[in-house]
Amino acid sequence: MSGVPERLFVGGVWRDASDGRTIDVHDPATGDVVARVPNAADDDLDDVLAAAAAGFATWRRTAPAERAAVLRRAALLLAERAEEVAAVLTQEQGKPLAEARAEVRQAGEYFDWFAGEAVRSYGRVLATEPGRRSWVERRPVGPVAAFTAWNFPASLPARKLAPAVAYGCSIVLCPAVEAPRTAMALVAALQDAGVPDGVVNLVTGDPPRVSTHLIASPTISKITLTGSVPVGQELVRLSATHLQPLTLELGGHAPVLVLDDLDDEAVERAAATVVRAKFRNAGQVCVSPSRIFVQDGVHDRFVAAVLDRVAELRVGPGADPDTDVGPLANERRRAAVAELVDKAAADGAAVRCGGRVPDGPGWFYPPTVLTDVPPGAALLAEEPFGPILPVLRFTDLDEGLARAGHVPYGLAAYVFTCDLARADTVVAGLDVGMIGVNETALASAASPFGGVHLSGYGREGGTESLEAYTVATAVTTKGTP
Repeated sequence: MSGVPERLFVGGVWRDASDGRTIDVHDPATGDVVARVPNAADDDLDDVLAAAAAGFATWRRTAPAERAAVLRRAALLLAERAEEVAAVLTQEQGKPLAEARAEVRQAGEYFDWFAGEAVRSYGRVLATEPGRRSWVERRPVGPVAAFTAWNFPASLPARKLAPAVAYGCSIVLCPAVEAPRTAMALVAALQDAGVPDGVVNLVTGDPPRVSTHLIASPTISKITLTGSVPVGQELVRLSATHLQPLTLELGGHAPVLVLDDLDDEAVERAAATVVRAKFRNAGQVCVSPSRIFVQDGVHDRFVAAVLDRVAELRVGPGADPDTDVGPLANERRRAAVAELVDKAAADGAAVRCGGRVPDGPGWFYPPTVLTDVPPGAALLAEEPFGPILPVLRFTDLDEGLARAGHVPYGLAAYVFTCDLARADTVVAGLDVGMIGVNETALASAASPFGGVHLSGYGREGGTESLEAYTVATAVTTKGTP
């Protein structure tokens, strides 16, 4: 691949918007414009719907082994291009290159894993009375409209592209306009791997207009979104006309419970793990630890260990190999983070480090640790989606679980303990879609990803993706009329 094709991809053709309009893409480390991508017009959206319909008509009848071969070739191409794609990702999204490389590898893993799943779309045979046969088969749901967020520009599109292609759907991918070129690189890999025209399509444009136009069409048979709660609620409303099923991976506000059975070494390890998870991607992760509840007996040791680890973090441009924490993805995110910290401090929270917008270019905000955060602080109710780590005391397990569940989100949660019986108690008491015990790495191609309550519904990743991208068709036959 020589450069990323910064255009729409419609029916197998890279093209500009029909009216020539574009959208600026910025480097979060400088604020400079680094690219311009098409702002799709209504004509372009009509064309992409027609292309997706035609692509589905062909792809649904393509042998699963052929679909698998396309995905495997795409995974190999992405591996060959990983360094170039990672550089693009860092430039448009801001995260450190090491994180960008890992994300591109994960995108390839989605392609490779779902290549295996393409040939395992099993149905079942039902027991019936003599003279009759009944079975259930899984059929591709149809053309998919997929909307992805800017925080993971490679892995989020891959998590939707891979199962859609594997199970015989066509797809219209709508990446976030803040960081669209990484998704374009993924689509280019699929094109070069031999995916037929119209099976995979990509459009960029004004998000409300694009989503409204696509979902208003009966061509779209499935909607999948990784985004905010308000956007998810709006897509639910839009889907009411044609009753398209949705998979929604929305916001989170992940609690961490650090229990008092940890010895000094375990406290250090837990602090290191939490700091690494919290400040990955500058905290712009839906499953990022965002409310750290620490039992009284280890609270002070844990805070000291966290502060030591945070002091070692280097903030800077993602392209700098020494950077640990890059900028926030855009100015509005930095403003929102700063406001949450300022409000918490005004309410009496202690800012132990960070907490001030730095001078200079780019959308940087320092890793910030707070203690003594009052229960009513907005920071504890709103998803911070930034480099803020509030540490809160609790006394007993019942109190910790009650406070952990005191939000309308239910995406992820974590517990650190050396007592497996207590771990089981915490796991049973958490009402979320994903739980980590002494671990914060939750996402993989083989594991279902998703939440409950305001964090959304449905799952992507793992064999559970079969439910999202196929429909069950029951067939019953009798020998004669």
